[in-house]
Amino acid sequence: MANGPMDRRAFGEQPFRPNGAVTGQGTEYTGRYVVLLDPSNQESGLNALRSAADIAPMERVRGTEAANVSELLERPDVSVLFEDLAAAIVEVRPEQRHSLVTTAETENSIIAAEPERLVYASPITAPQQAPTEFYPAYRSDEDVVDRHTRAEIAAAQGPAADEQKWTWGLQAIRANLSSLTGRDVKIAVLDTGVDTDHPDLVGRIEATVSFVPGETVEDGNGHGTHCIGTAAGPANPQQGPRYGVACDARILAAKVLSNAGVGSDGQILAGMAWAVARGARVISMSLGGRVRPGELFPQTYEILAQRALERGTVIVAAAGNDSRRPPLIEPVGRPANCPSILAVAALDRAITTSVFSNGGINGQGGEINVAAPGRDVRSAAPGGGYQNLSGTSMATPHVAGVLALLAQANPNASAADLMASLKASAFPLPQPVRDVGAGLLQAP
Repeated sequence: MANGPMDRRAFGEQPFRPNGAVTGQGTEYTGRYVVLLDPSNQESGLNALRSAADIAPMERVRGTEAANVSELLERPDVSVLFEDLAAAIVEVRPEQRHSLVTTAETENSIIAAEPERLVYASPITAPQQAPTEFYPAYRSDEDVVDRHTRAEIAAAQGPAADEQKWTWGLQAIRANLSSLTGRDVKIAVLDTGVDTDHPDLVGRIEATVSFVPGETVEDGNGHGTHCIGTAAGPANPQQGPRYGVACDARILAAKVLSNAGVGSDGQILAGMAWAVARGARVISMSLGGRVRPGELFPQTYEILAQRALERGTVIVAAAGNDSRRPPLIEPVGRPANCPSILAVAALDRAITTSVFSNGGINGQGGEINVAAPGRDVRSAAPGGGYQNLSGTSMATPHVAGVLALLAQANPNASAADLMASLKASAFPLPQPVRDVGAGLLQAP
């Protein structure tokens, strides 16, 4: 390039790379941009950016080659194009950012361009309110709830407080009554990686990849292993009750968050491209970033989700854990606030909204779509053990597992059909739609 290497330090700006320790969430920007191109005319958009904004040279990635891009995403002297999704992570010098944005607004072959931001895993590890009894939410004077009284459900499922065979979460979503197992359906979990030696998961993991420079896919955090266990843990775990929804699903584990629980939009995009190329029917993302009241959903994630849907992949994401109910209810975080991504709220054992669970207080796309067990959830932990975690992060893989069951039952269904079936089958709850969407997740 005429202006030399694209190292932002040469311009007095320290580039941020999300592979170190992070002490708290914010709205940090990396200095890069996520750019979506017209799939039928990618070169025109790239040429416009080269000419007007002098972006760093472009490295091209196709299909499962996305597994090799972690080091590229770390380099400040290259941009990365994921050709299958027509999406690029663009390096641009600070003084050229305005030109990049202006070009994106005027060039027809550029669909969207937004600053790259950080995303986080944020489980709630300490109890914040004491659940009283199981399923009191089913006691209501509303007709729709009266038809499914607590007594009827208890009779059908047995004593819900008894977790000797099934976790309370699997009982709540009626997975213990389903004959489906998710056999041969691929679930991709984009998270902090996985304990590949966990006895419950050995032989179940079809493929792994790390997009975090300097870190293998091995889970040094625990968040990813826990989420994978909930989505696709075995029918007969080594210890304790069954905790996995789709016990015969095929697991794709992508490490997009560091062991410190932080990653970037570029790493998420890389994980999405890899998962779609590997044939994932479901992508589970228990991660996100905070948004402000009234903030619109990110166009880049929305369009990527639409492109994934066209390829048969449903994306489900955690709504976020920023609320302190009552009285503070924070909006659904990004990227769960996209219309084409299923946003999942967390429920306590009492089938009431968890105090930390974000709500649908923003406009289009900011709604809660469905609610699932997210409080005191038992699942796998690194080192071959188990742990209980809480958060919308824990609710999300319950939904991913049920989507795998639906995909097994309806192998020819489109991704849009799977999303519609999941929402239509949810159990109505008396809480506001703002908090629980269509209601309590239910296994087919």
